[in-house]
Amino acid sequence: MVKILFEDNHLISAHKKSGQTVQPEPHKPISLEEEVKAYLKEKYQKPGEVFLGVIHRLDMPVSGVVLFARTTKALTRMNEMFHDREVKKFYEVWVENVPPKDSDLITHWLRRDEHKNFTKAFTSEVKQADKAMLKYQIIKRIAGLTLLRIELLTGRKHQIRAQLSAIGCPIAGDLKYGARKAFTDGSIALQSVELSFVHPVKKEPVSIKSSGLNQLF
Repeated sequence: MVKILFEDNHLISAHKKSGQTVQPEPHKPISLEEEVKAYLKEKYQKPGEVFLGVIHRLDMPVSGVVLFARTTKALTRMNEMFHDREVKKFYEVWVENVPPKDSDLITHWLRRDEHKNFTKAFTSEVKQADKAMLKYQIIKRIAGLTLLRIELLTGRKHQIRAQLSAIGCPIAGDLKYGARKAFTDGSIALQSVELSFVHPVKKEPVSIKSSGLNQLF
């Protein structure tokens, strides 16, 4: 059963499970988009196709807050707000090792290899790479692992995974980016825990939160 985190006439947010895609993909389990559409169809007894606009995505092994639009007006405005970095995005993540500072702003240039589905991080500007920035703060440490709160300042593919790996702190379970071992369910210890923005229609502050990863270990 889909877990709804926020809902009004213009927007709806749900919790994405690790291993689930945001949009339908061949040979993959039911997507979050399909689950939310089914929820809306049943709740409001809609006879035809349900409109649901995909505003942003999370990687398949990542869990947490995903926001959809219920109207074309909200979709257009939220797309603009994400593009203009007017939406604050926060994550919690367990990493191996300990970052060099208790809190920091880290900057890299990221280059994608689509064939390998891999993002490489560079410490200085290189050709065909995009600038990427995030802030982190240590929350706690347990048995060789560190829990961080991340504010994502740019939105690059695999950005958090690549940047944390580049500072010697791969995400727990993330073999692709250097973790020592994988989790049996294929997940990684990364969750979208909060989206904060001004409502595109009502112009009121909105903060959508999930439970976080504090109790993962």
